[in-house]
Amino acid sequence: MAGPAAEGADGRGEGDAEGGGADPGETLQELTRAEEAGDAEPACAAVPEPGTEPGTEPGTECGEEPDAHARTAPAPARGGMFRSLRNHNYRLFAAGGIVSNVGTWMQRTAQDLLVLQLTAGSGVALGVTVALQFLPVLLFGLWGGMLADRYPKRPVLMVAQSLMGVLALTMGLLTLTGSAQVWHVYVMAFVLGVISCVEVPTRQSFVVEMVGRDDLSNAIALNSSTFNLARVFGPALAGVLISWMGTGPIFLLNAVSFAAVIGGLAMMRTSELRTPEPVTRAKGQLREGLRYVGRRPDLLLPILIVGSMAIFTQSFSTSIALMATEVYGAGASSFGVASSAFAVGALGGALLAAKRVRPSRRFLIIGAICFGVFQAVAGLAPGYPAFLAFLIPAGMAVVTVNTTANATVQMGASPEMRGRVMGIYVLVFTGGAPIGSPLVGWLAEMAGPRVSVVVAGVLSVLGVGLAVLVTRIVAARTRPEKALEGAAAEIPGDASGAARVETPDEAAEPVTVPPRWRLRRAA
Repeated sequence: MAGPAAEGADGRGEGDAEGGGADPGETLQELTRAEEAGDAEPACAAVPEPGTEPGTEPGTECGEEPDAHARTAPAPARGGMFRSLRNHNYRLFAAGGIVSNVGTWMQRTAQDLLVLQLTAGSGVALGVTVALQFLPVLLFGLWGGMLADRYPKRPVLMVAQSLMGVLALTMGLLTLTGSAQVWHVYVMAFVLGVISCVEVPTRQSFVVEMVGRDDLSNAIALNSSTFNLARVFGPALAGVLISWMGTGPIFLLNAVSFAAVIGGLAMMRTSELRTPEPVTRAKGQLREGLRYVGRRPDLLLPILIVGSMAIFTQSFSTSIALMATEVYGAGASSFGVASSAFAVGALGGALLAAKRVRPSRRFLIIGAICFGVFQAVAGLAPGYPAFLAFLIPAGMAVVTVNTTANATVQMGASPEMRGRVMGIYVLVFTGGAPIGSPLVGWLAEMAGPRVSVVVAGVLSVLGVGLAVLVTRIVAARTRPEKALEGAAAEIPGDASGAARVETPDEAAEPVTVPPRWRLRRAA
Protein backbone atom coordinates (compact mmCIF):
# COMPACT_ATOMS: atom_id res chain seq x y z
CA MET A 1 0.00 0.00 0.00
CA ALA A 2 1.62 3.21 -1.07
CA GLY A 3 1.06 6.84 -0.50
CA PRO A 4 2.48 9.59 1.65
CA ALA A 5 0.54 8.55 4.72
CA ALA A 6 0.48 4.85 4.21
CA GLU A 7 1.22 4.25 7.81
CA GLY A 8 -0.22 6.78 9.76
CA ALA A 9 -2.83 6.64 9.64
CA ASP A 10 -4.90 3.58 8.96
CA GLY A 11 -6.32 4.53 11.84
CA ARG A 12 -10.78 6.68 16.14
CA GLY A 13 -13.16 7.45 21.26
CA GLU A 14 -16.70 6.74 21.38
CA GLY A 15 -19.16 7.15 24.16
CA ASP A 16 -18.87 8.68 27.58
CA ALA A 17 -16.21 7.32 29.85
CA GLU A 18 -18.70 7.19 32.68
CA GLY A 19 -21.38 5.61 30.58
CA GLY A 20 -23.68 8.60 30.66
CA GLY A 21 -24.28 11.67 28.51
CA ALA A 22 -21.63 14.32 28.24
CA ASP A 23 -21.80 17.37 30.45
CA PRO A 24 -21.99 20.45 28.24
CA GLY A 25 -19.68 22.29 30.60
CA GLU A 26 -16.90 19.78 30.82
CA THR A 27 -13.37 20.98 30.21
CA LEU A 28 -10.72 19.44 28.03
CA GLN A 29 -9.26 17.65 31.03
CA GLU A 30 -12.66 16.18 31.84
CA LEU A 31 -12.97 14.82 28.31
CA THR A 32 -10.49 12.11 29.27
CA ARG A 33 -10.78 11.99 33.05
CA ALA A 34 -11.23 8.20 33.02
CA GLU A 35 -8.05 7.58 31.02
CA GLU A 36 -6.00 7.29 34.19
CA ALA A 37 -7.01 3.63 34.16
CA GLY A 38 -5.28 3.24 30.77
CA ASP A 39 -8.09 1.78 28.67
CA ALA A 40 -10.93 4.24 29.13
CA GLU A 41 -12.41 6.08 26.19
CA PRO A 42 -12.56 9.85 26.00
CA ALA A 43 -15.89 11.29 26.90
CA CYS A 44 -18.12 12.54 24.15
CA ALA A 45 -17.74 16.26 23.83
CA ALA A 46 -20.77 16.87 21.67
CA VAL A 47 -24.19 17.84 22.98
CA PRO A 48 -27.47 16.51 21.54
CA GLU A 49 -28.83 18.66 18.77
CA PRO A 50 -32.25 20.17 19.28
CA GLY A 51 -34.90 17.55 18.80
CA THR A 52 -32.70 14.62 19.79
CA GLU A 53 -34.54 12.06 21.86
CA PRO A 54 -33.12 11.39 25.31
CA GLY A 55 -31.34 8.14 25.94
CA THR A 56 -29.01 8.40 22.98
CA GLU A 57 -27.09 5.22 22.64
CA PRO A 58 -23.50 5.24 23.95
CA GLY A 59 -20.82 4.57 21.39
CA THR A 60 -21.78 7.40 19.05
CA GLU A 61 -21.51 11.16 19.11
CA CYS A 62 -23.96 12.69 21.49
CA GLY A 63 -27.28 13.16 19.82
CA GLU A 64 -26.33 11.37 16.57
CA GLU A 65 -27.73 8.25 15.06
CA PRO A 66 -25.56 5.25 16.00
CA ASP A 67 -23.91 3.02 13.46
CA ALA A 68 -26.36 0.58 11.94
CA HIS A 69 -24.07 -2.26 12.94
CA ALA A 70 -23.69 -1.07 16.53
CA ARG A 71 -27.24 -0.33 17.65
CA THR A 72 -27.08 -2.81 20.45
CA ALA A 73 -24.86 -2.39 23.49
CA PRO A 74 -21.29 -3.26 22.46
CA ALA A 75 -19.82 -6.42 23.84
CA PRO A 76 -16.68 -6.17 25.94
CA ALA A 77 -13.60 -5.81 23.77
CA ARG A 78 -11.82 -9.08 23.13
CA GLY A 79 -8.20 -9.27 24.15
CA GLY A 80 -5.22 -10.34 22.11
CA MET A 81 -2.55 -8.42 20.26
CA PHE A 82 -3.59 -9.90 16.90
CA ARG A 83 -7.35 -10.23 17.43
CA SER A 84 -8.22 -8.34 14.22
CA LEU A 85 -6.59 -11.11 12.17
CA ARG A 86 -9.53 -13.37 13.03
CA ASN A 87 -11.38 -11.44 10.35
CA HIS A 88 -10.99 -13.00 6.87
CA ASN A 89 -11.16 -9.71 4.95
CA TYR A 90 -8.69 -8.01 7.26
CA ARG A 91 -6.21 -10.87 6.90
CA LEU A 92 -6.21 -10.33 3.13
CA PHE A 93 -5.87 -6.59 3.63
CA ALA A 94 -2.95 -6.93 6.04
CA ALA A 95 -1.11 -9.55 3.98
CA GLY A 96 -1.32 -7.46 0.83
CA GLY A 97 -0.24 -4.41 2.80
CA ILE A 98 2.97 -6.06 4.00
CA VAL A 99 4.06 -6.98 0.46
CA SER A 100 3.15 -3.62 -1.04
CA ASN A 101 4.65 -1.61 1.81
CA VAL A 102 7.98 -3.41 1.42
CA GLY A 103 7.97 -2.34 -2.21
CA THR A 104 6.96 1.19 -1.27
CA TRP A 105 9.81 1.61 1.19
CA MET A 106 12.26 0.16 -1.29
CA GLN A 107 11.08 2.73 -3.81
CA ARG A 108 11.33 5.60 -1.34
CA THR A 109 14.93 4.67 -0.59
CA ALA A 110 15.69 4.41 -4.31
CA GLN A 111 13.91 7.70 -5.00
CA ASP A 112 15.92 9.60 -2.37
CA LEU A 113 19.22 8.21 -3.62
CA LEU A 114 18.26 8.84 -7.27
CA VAL A 115 17.52 12.50 -6.51
CA LEU A 116 20.82 12.87 -4.68
CA GLN A 117 22.64 11.29 -7.63
CA LEU A 118 20.91 13.49 -10.22
CA THR A 119 21.50 16.71 -8.25
CA ALA A 120 25.00 16.10 -6.82
CA GLY A 121 23.68 15.69 -3.28
CA SER A 122 21.28 18.64 -3.09
CA GLY A 123 19.29 18.69 0.14
CA VAL A 124 16.91 21.28 -1.32
CA ALA A 125 16.09 19.02 -4.29
CA LEU A 126 15.41 16.16 -1.90
CA GLY A 127 13.12 18.37 0.16
CA VAL A 128 11.30 19.60 -2.93
CA THR A 129 10.63 15.99 -3.99
CA VAL A 130 9.02 15.18 -0.65
CA ALA A 131 7.09 18.45 -0.70
CA LEU A 132 5.68 17.78 -4.18
CA GLN A 133 4.45 14.37 -3.04
CA PHE A 134 2.48 15.95 -0.20
CA LEU A 135 1.48 19.26 -1.81
CA PRO A 136 -1.65 17.82 -3.49
CA VAL A 137 -2.99 16.93 -0.06
CA LEU A 138 -3.00 20.62 0.82
CA LEU A 139 -4.83 21.43 -2.40
CA PHE A 140 -7.26 18.54 -2.75
CA GLY A 141 -7.14 16.55 0.52
CA LEU A 142 -10.56 17.63 1.78
CA TRP A 143 -12.19 16.66 -1.50
CA GLY A 144 -10.59 13.24 -1.22
CA GLY A 145 -12.24 12.70 2.15
CA MET A 146 -15.58 13.79 0.72
CA LEU A 147 -15.26 11.27 -2.13
CA ALA A 148 -14.52 8.57 0.45
CA ASP A 149 -17.95 9.25 1.96
CA ARG A 150 -19.73 9.23 -1.39
CA TYR A 151 -18.47 6.09 -3.14
CA PRO A 152 -17.88 2.41 -2.25
CA LYS A 153 -14.39 2.21 -0.84
CA ARG A 154 -13.18 -1.17 -2.12
CA PRO A 155 -13.45 -0.32 -5.88
CA VAL A 156 -11.90 3.10 -5.26
CA LEU A 157 -8.92 1.46 -3.57
CA MET A 158 -8.44 -1.01 -6.42
CA VAL A 159 -8.32 1.77 -9.01
CA ALA A 160 -5.96 3.92 -6.91
CA GLN A 161 -3.54 1.06 -6.27
CA SER A 162 -3.47 0.24 -10.00
CA LEU A 163 -2.58 3.82 -10.89
CA MET A 164 0.23 3.85 -8.34
CA GLY A 165 1.63 0.69 -9.86
CA VAL A 166 1.65 2.31 -13.31
CA LEU A 167 3.63 5.28 -11.91
CA ALA A 168 6.27 3.00 -10.41
CA LEU A 169 6.55 1.06 -13.66
CA THR A 170 7.03 4.24 -15.67
CA MET A 171 9.74 5.60 -13.37
CA GLY A 172 11.54 2.25 -13.40
CA LEU A 173 11.66 2.16 -17.19
CA LEU A 174 12.97 5.74 -17.36
CA THR A 175 15.72 4.93 -14.89
CA LEU A 176 16.75 1.68 -16.58
CA THR A 177 17.04 3.36 -19.98
CA GLY A 178 19.17 6.17 -18.56
CA SER A 179 16.55 8.79 -19.44
CA ALA A 180 15.58 9.73 -15.88
CA GLN A 181 15.97 13.38 -14.93
CA VAL A 182 15.14 15.09 -11.69
CA TRP A 183 11.99 16.67 -13.13
CA HIS A 184 10.70 13.16 -13.90
CA VAL A 185 10.96 12.38 -10.20
CA TYR A 186 9.18 15.64 -9.38
CA VAL A 187 6.27 14.80 -11.71
CA MET A 188 5.97 11.27 -10.37
CA ALA A 189 5.94 12.54 -6.77
CA PHE A 190 3.21 15.10 -7.53
CA VAL A 191 0.95 12.65 -9.40
CA LEU A 192 1.42 10.09 -6.63
CA GLY A 193 0.30 12.77 -4.18
CA VAL A 194 -2.83 13.50 -6.21
CA ILE A 195 -3.83 9.82 -6.19
CA SER A 196 -3.12 9.61 -2.47
CA CYS A 197 -5.56 12.45 -1.79
CA VAL A 198 -8.35 9.95 -2.44
CA GLU A 199 -6.60 6.68 -1.61
CA VAL A 200 -5.41 7.48 1.91
CA PRO A 201 -8.69 8.66 3.54
CA THR A 202 -10.57 5.94 1.67
CA ARG A 203 -8.22 3.23 2.89
CA GLN A 204 -8.22 4.46 6.46
CA SER A 205 -12.00 4.71 6.71
CA PHE A 206 -12.30 1.28 5.05
CA VAL A 207 -10.71 -0.44 8.06
CA VAL A 208 -13.82 -0.09 10.24
CA GLU A 209 -15.91 -1.67 7.48
CA MET A 210 -13.76 -4.80 7.72
CA VAL A 211 -13.39 -5.25 11.48
CA GLY A 212 -16.14 -3.17 13.10
CA ARG A 213 -15.79 -0.75 15.99
CA ASP A 214 -14.74 -3.24 18.67
CA ASP A 215 -11.52 -4.23 16.90
CA LEU A 216 -10.87 -0.93 15.15
CA SER A 217 -8.15 0.31 17.51
CA ASN A 218 -6.34 -3.03 17.26
CA ALA A 219 -6.59 -3.08 13.46
CA ILE A 220 -5.13 0.43 13.23
CA ALA A 221 -2.18 -0.61 15.38
CA LEU A 222 -1.64 -3.75 13.29
CA ASN A 223 -1.75 -1.67 10.11
CA SER A 224 1.01 0.44 11.60
CA SER A 225 2.88 -2.74 12.54
CA THR A 226 2.78 -4.09 8.99
CA PHE A 227 3.81 -0.70 7.64
CA ASN A 228 6.79 -0.50 9.99
CA LEU A 229 7.71 -4.14 9.51
CA ALA A 230 8.06 -3.24 5.85
CA ARG A 231 9.95 -0.14 6.92
CA VAL A 232 12.49 -2.35 8.68
CA PHE A 233 13.16 -4.67 5.75
CA GLY A 234 12.35 -2.41 2.78
CA PRO A 235 15.15 0.19 3.05
CA ALA A 236 17.76 -2.39 4.11
CA LEU A 237 16.82 -4.67 1.21
CA ALA A 238 16.76 -1.71 -1.15
CA GLY A 239 20.27 -0.69 -0.03
CA VAL A 240 21.63 -4.13 -0.83
CA LEU A 241 19.85 -4.34 -4.20
CA ILE A 242 20.83 -0.81 -5.22
CA SER A 243 24.48 -1.59 -4.52
CA TRP A 244 24.11 -4.64 -6.77
CA MET A 245 21.94 -3.47 -9.69
CA GLY A 246 21.11 0.22 -9.28
CA THR A 247 17.90 2.13 -8.57
CA GLY A 248 15.90 1.28 -11.72
CA PRO A 249 14.91 -2.31 -10.82
CA ILE A 250 13.67 -1.13 -7.41
CA PHE A 251 10.88 0.87 -9.05
CA LEU A 252 9.90 -2.17 -11.11
CA LEU A 253 9.75 -4.40 -8.03
CA ASN A 254 7.48 -1.89 -6.35
CA ALA A 255 5.19 -1.88 -9.38
CA VAL A 256 4.80 -5.66 -9.08
CA SER A 257 4.11 -5.42 -5.32
CA PHE A 258 0.83 -3.57 -5.91
CA ALA A 259 -0.64 -6.81 -7.25
CA ALA A 260 -0.74 -8.16 -3.67
CA VAL A 261 -3.06 -5.37 -2.50
CA ILE A 262 -5.27 -5.48 -5.57
CA GLY A 263 -5.58 -9.26 -5.33
CA GLY A 264 -6.46 -9.10 -1.63
CA LEU A 265 -9.19 -6.54 -2.27
CA ALA A 266 -10.59 -8.63 -5.11
CA MET A 267 -10.82 -11.77 -2.95
CA MET A 268 -12.67 -10.15 -0.04
CA ARG A 269 -16.09 -11.42 1.01
CA THR A 270 -18.27 -8.42 0.32
CA SER A 271 -21.14 -9.86 2.36
CA GLU A 272 -19.00 -9.52 5.51
CA LEU A 273 -18.18 -5.85 4.98
CA ARG A 274 -19.98 -3.33 7.21
CA THR A 275 -20.64 -0.85 4.43
CA PRO A 276 -22.50 2.33 5.45
CA GLU A 277 -24.96 4.10 3.22
CA PRO A 278 -23.16 6.44 0.78
CA VAL A 279 -23.55 10.12 1.51
CA THR A 280 -25.69 11.88 -1.08
CA ARG A 281 -23.99 14.69 -2.92
CA ALA A 282 -25.00 18.10 -1.56
CA LYS A 283 -23.66 21.62 -1.22
CA GLY A 284 -21.65 22.59 1.81
CA GLN A 285 -20.37 19.13 2.73
CA LEU A 286 -16.78 20.29 3.09
CA ARG A 287 -17.80 23.12 5.42
CA GLU A 288 -19.95 20.68 7.33
CA GLY A 289 -16.95 18.45 7.97
CA LEU A 290 -14.82 21.38 9.15
CA ARG A 291 -17.55 22.60 11.50
CA TYR A 292 -18.01 19.07 12.83
CA VAL A 293 -14.35 18.80 13.83
CA GLY A 294 -14.22 22.38 15.13
CA ARG A 295 -17.03 21.65 17.58
CA ARG A 296 -15.46 18.42 18.86
CA PRO A 297 -12.45 19.03 21.16
CA ASP A 298 -11.93 15.26 21.46
CA LEU A 299 -11.29 15.16 17.70
CA LEU A 300 -9.55 18.52 17.45
CA LEU A 301 -6.75 17.75 19.91
CA PRO A 302 -5.30 14.68 18.12
CA ILE A 303 -5.65 16.38 14.75
CA LEU A 304 -3.77 19.47 15.94
CA ILE A 305 -1.01 17.43 17.59
CA VAL A 306 -0.54 15.34 14.47
CA GLY A 307 -0.52 18.50 12.37
CA SER A 308 2.12 20.18 14.52
CA MET A 309 4.33 17.10 14.41
CA ALA A 310 3.80 16.43 10.71
CA ILE A 311 5.71 19.53 9.65
CA PHE A 312 8.90 17.91 10.94
CA THR A 313 7.98 14.21 11.07
CA GLN A 314 7.35 13.86 7.34
CA SER A 315 10.71 15.47 6.63
CA PHE A 316 12.52 13.20 9.10
CA SER A 317 13.29 10.68 6.36
CA THR A 318 15.04 13.52 4.55
CA SER A 319 16.93 14.33 7.74
CA ILE A 320 17.99 10.69 8.15
CA ALA A 321 19.30 10.64 4.59
CA LEU A 322 21.29 13.84 5.06
CA MET A 323 22.67 12.81 8.46
CA ALA A 324 23.71 9.38 7.19
CA THR A 325 25.33 10.55 3.96
CA GLU A 326 26.64 14.05 4.78
CA VAL A 327 27.54 13.83 8.48
CA TYR A 328 28.57 10.20 8.91
CA GLY A 329 29.58 9.43 5.29
CA ALA A 330 27.38 6.32 5.05
CA GLY A 331 26.86 4.56 1.72
CA ALA A 332 23.68 3.15 0.27
CA SER A 333 23.63 0.06 2.48
CA SER A 334 24.39 2.02 5.68
CA PHE A 335 21.72 4.57 4.83
CA GLY A 336 19.22 1.72 4.60
CA VAL A 337 20.27 0.56 8.08
CA ALA A 338 19.47 4.02 9.49
CA SER A 339 15.93 3.94 8.06
CA SER A 340 15.51 0.42 9.39
CA ALA A 341 16.62 1.46 12.89
CA PHE A 342 13.91 4.10 12.95
CA ALA A 343 11.44 1.50 11.74
CA VAL A 344 12.43 -0.99 14.46
CA GLY A 345 11.32 1.49 17.08
CA ALA A 346 8.17 2.24 15.12
CA LEU A 347 7.35 -1.45 14.91
CA GLY A 348 7.81 -1.85 18.66
CA GLY A 349 5.54 1.12 19.31
CA ALA A 350 2.88 -0.29 17.01
CA LEU A 351 2.90 -3.69 18.73
CA LEU A 352 2.57 -2.05 22.14
CA ALA A 353 -0.34 0.01 20.82
CA ALA A 354 -2.02 -3.16 19.52
CA LYS A 355 -2.29 -4.47 23.09
CA ARG A 356 -4.35 -1.50 24.22
CA VAL A 357 -8.12 -1.74 23.93
CA ARG A 358 -8.76 2.00 23.74
CA PRO A 359 -6.59 4.99 22.76
CA SER A 360 -5.23 7.20 25.54
CA ARG A 361 -4.88 10.97 25.47
CA ARG A 362 -1.93 10.71 27.85
CA PHE A 363 -0.04 8.46 25.42
CA LEU A 364 -0.81 10.90 22.64
CA ILE A 365 0.72 13.93 24.37
CA ILE A 366 3.67 12.13 25.97
CA GLY A 367 4.52 10.37 22.71
CA ALA A 368 4.52 13.65 20.80
CA ILE A 369 6.85 15.29 23.32
CA CYS A 370 9.19 12.28 23.35
CA PHE A 371 9.53 12.34 19.58
CA GLY A 372 10.71 15.95 19.58
CA VAL A 373 13.18 15.25 22.39
CA PHE A 374 14.70 12.16 20.77
CA GLN A 375 14.85 13.87 17.39
CA ALA A 376 16.86 16.72 18.88
CA VAL A 377 19.14 14.32 20.77
CA ALA A 378 19.71 12.27 17.60
CA GLY A 379 20.91 15.42 15.88
CA LEU A 380 23.59 15.77 18.56
CA ALA A 381 24.75 12.13 18.38
CA PRO A 382 28.58 12.00 18.27
CA GLY A 383 28.79 8.92 16.05
CA TYR A 384 26.77 6.78 13.68
CA PRO A 385 26.05 3.97 16.23
CA ALA A 386 24.66 6.52 18.71
CA PHE A 387 22.60 8.11 15.95
CA LEU A 388 21.09 4.72 15.13
CA ALA A 389 20.36 4.09 18.82
CA PHE A 390 18.39 7.34 19.21
CA LEU A 391 16.38 6.64 16.07
CA ILE A 392 14.74 3.62 17.78
CA PRO A 393 12.88 5.51 20.56
CA ALA A 394 12.10 8.30 18.10
CA GLY A 395 10.38 5.78 15.84
CA MET A 396 8.49 4.31 18.80
CA ALA A 397 7.23 7.77 19.79
CA VAL A 398 6.07 8.59 16.25
CA VAL A 399 3.96 5.46 15.97
CA THR A 400 2.52 5.94 19.46
CA VAL A 401 1.25 9.34 18.35
CA ASN A 402 0.03 8.21 14.94
CA THR A 403 -1.87 5.13 16.11
CA THR A 404 -3.40 6.86 19.15
CA ALA A 405 -4.50 9.91 17.18
CA ASN A 406 -5.81 7.84 14.28
CA ALA A 407 -7.82 5.55 16.55
CA THR A 408 -9.25 8.46 18.54
CA VAL A 409 -10.37 10.29 15.41
CA GLN A 410 -11.92 7.30 13.63
CA MET A 411 -13.70 5.96 16.71
CA GLY A 412 -15.04 9.41 17.55
CA ALA A 413 -16.37 10.21 14.06
CA SER A 414 -19.86 9.13 13.02
CA PRO A 415 -20.07 6.79 9.97
CA GLU A 416 -21.51 9.41 7.63
CA MET A 417 -18.75 11.90 8.56
CA ARG A 418 -15.80 9.52 8.86
CA GLY A 419 -14.46 10.05 5.33
CA ARG A 420 -14.47 13.83 5.65
CA VAL A 421 -12.98 13.71 9.14
CA MET A 422 -10.22 11.41 7.89
CA GLY A 423 -9.71 13.77 4.95
CA ILE A 424 -9.00 16.54 7.47
CA TYR A 425 -6.74 14.20 9.44
CA VAL A 426 -4.79 13.22 6.32
CA LEU A 427 -4.59 16.89 5.33
CA VAL A 428 -2.80 17.84 8.52
CA PHE A 429 -0.87 14.55 8.73
CA THR A 430 0.69 14.89 5.29
CA GLY A 431 0.17 18.58 4.58
CA GLY A 432 3.02 19.63 6.81
CA ALA A 433 5.59 18.13 4.46
CA PRO A 434 5.41 20.93 1.84
CA ILE A 435 6.27 23.33 4.66
CA GLY A 436 8.71 21.28 6.70
CA SER A 437 10.69 19.43 4.03
CA PRO A 438 12.01 22.45 2.07
CA LEU A 439 12.62 24.27 5.35
CA VAL A 440 14.64 21.39 6.79
CA GLY A 441 16.53 20.97 3.50
CA TRP A 442 17.34 24.70 3.34
CA LEU A 443 18.43 24.81 6.96
CA ALA A 444 20.61 21.73 6.40
CA GLU A 445 22.40 23.45 3.52
CA MET A 446 22.83 26.73 5.40
CA ALA A 447 23.80 25.45 8.86
CA GLY A 448 24.33 21.72 8.42
CA PRO A 449 22.15 18.63 8.92
CA ARG A 450 22.78 18.54 12.68
CA VAL A 451 21.33 21.99 13.24
CA SER A 452 18.28 21.25 11.10
CA VAL A 453 17.49 18.07 13.05
CA VAL A 454 17.90 19.74 16.46
CA VAL A 455 15.79 22.76 15.51
CA ALA A 456 13.06 20.51 14.11
CA GLY A 457 12.94 18.54 17.37
CA VAL A 458 12.63 21.67 19.52
CA LEU A 459 9.90 23.15 17.32
CA SER A 460 8.02 19.85 17.39
CA VAL A 461 7.82 19.97 21.21
CA LEU A 462 6.65 23.59 21.14
CA GLY A 463 3.97 22.62 18.62
CA VAL A 464 2.51 20.05 21.02
CA GLY A 465 2.09 22.68 23.71
CA LEU A 466 0.45 25.04 21.24
CA ALA A 467 -1.98 22.31 20.12
CA VAL A 468 -3.08 21.66 23.72
CA LEU A 469 -3.51 25.39 24.35
CA VAL A 470 -5.60 25.95 21.21
CA THR A 471 -7.84 22.97 22.03
CA ARG A 472 -8.52 24.30 25.51
CA ILE A 473 -9.46 27.70 24.11
CA VAL A 474 -11.83 26.11 21.59
CA ALA A 475 -13.39 23.90 24.27
CA ALA A 476 -14.00 26.93 26.50
CA ARG A 477 -15.62 28.89 23.68
CA THR A 478 -17.90 26.10 22.50
CA ARG A 479 -19.01 25.10 26.01
CA PRO A 480 -21.60 27.91 26.56
CA GLU A 481 -23.01 27.47 23.06
CA LYS A 482 -23.47 23.74 23.51
CA ALA A 483 -24.99 24.20 26.96
CA LEU A 484 -27.48 26.66 25.50
CA GLU A 485 -28.42 24.32 22.67
CA GLY A 486 -28.84 21.43 25.10
CA ALA A 487 -31.10 23.43 27.39
CA ALA A 488 -33.16 24.77 24.50
CA ALA A 489 -33.61 21.29 23.08
CA GLU A 490 -35.35 20.20 26.27
CA ILE A 491 -38.19 22.69 25.61
CA PRO A 492 -40.48 21.47 22.81
CA GLY A 493 -41.48 24.01 20.22
CA ASP A 494 -43.78 24.39 17.26
CA ALA A 495 -42.79 24.86 13.65
CA SER A 496 -42.11 28.55 14.21
CA GLY A 497 -39.47 27.78 16.80
CA ALA A 498 -41.44 29.25 19.73
CA ALA A 499 -41.49 27.28 22.96
CA ARG A 500 -44.83 26.02 24.26
CA VAL A 501 -45.68 25.97 27.97
CA GLU A 502 -48.92 24.46 29.19
CA THR A 503 -50.80 25.53 32.30
CA PRO A 504 -51.76 23.01 34.94
CA ASP A 505 -55.21 22.99 33.47
CA GLU A 506 -54.95 20.46 30.62
CA ALA A 507 -57.89 22.07 28.87
CA ALA A 508 -56.25 25.47 28.83
CA GLU A 509 -54.83 26.90 25.65
CA PRO A 510 -51.06 26.59 25.30
CA VAL A 511 -49.13 29.76 25.87
CA THR A 512 -46.70 30.72 23.13
CA VAL A 513 -43.38 31.99 24.47
CA PRO A 514 -41.05 34.00 22.21
CA PRO A 515 -37.67 32.44 21.49
CA ARG A 516 -35.86 35.30 23.26
CA TRP A 517 -37.51 34.35 26.56
CA ARG A 518 -36.50 30.78 26.04
CA LEU A 519 -32.86 31.74 25.48
CA ARG A 520 -32.77 33.92 28.60
CA ARG A 521 -34.32 31.12 30.61
CA ALA A 522 -31.79 28.61 29.27
CA ALA A 523 -28.95 30.93 30.14
